[in-house]
Amino acid sequence: MQWHLVLGFMAAITPLTLIPGTSFTLVTQQVIAGSRSDGVRATLGSACGPLVHATFAAIGLSALVMSSAQALTMVKFVGGIYLIWLGVTMWRSTRRGAEPATRKRWRLPWDQLGGFGQGLWSNVLNPKAASVYLTLVPQFLTSSRPIAPQIATLAVAHVAVVLVWLLVWTCVVAAARTAIDTPRIRRGMSRLAGAVLVALGVRTATAS
Repeated sequence: MQWHLVLGFMAAITPLTLIPGTSFTLVTQQVIAGSRSDGVRATLGSACGPLVHATFAAIGLSALVMSSAQALTMVKFVGGIYLIWLGVTMWRSTRRGAEPATRKRWRLPWDQLGGFGQGLWSNVLNPKAASVYLTLVPQFLTSSRPIAPQIATLAVAHVAVVLVWLLVWTCVVAAARTAIDTPRIRRGMSRLAGAVLVALGVRTATAS
């Protein structure tokens, strides 16, 4: 694949990546409520999302979903409900300090993956992330060459942009946390992150 197309795609995808959204909020919350390593795991999960969307696009599933009103509505609804679930869980976690350690609560199958699973699934279930591979990626493909390898190359470039941005942001939040680390601030930031995720979930689930 021609490198000027890859660089052009990276230039186009960077502003979209920098816009604060689900991944940005998740990484922030993971660092504040946990540690820098928790933020790194959420970053890696978010960065793997484009690889899933690229795979779907290469085999045509993304086009099928985006062309079907019912399928797209279902994806938006499921993605929105998942974000709402994450937000409510984060909000409740700020009050769990007084609960017995042995108390059991219902968990999603991938909860054991921690921040990585949250980052991955919030990206996979994001219809806006999927639309990148149907609206933006085709503009950088060459019809005279095999499509799948080109999509794979652009996906790797996308992952690189996401990784750089979120890892930098992880370091920034970790440094800020060291300077202002108090239980009250951690609870407040976790609740704010939870509220943002709930708002994003409602917007995603109800988007027309």
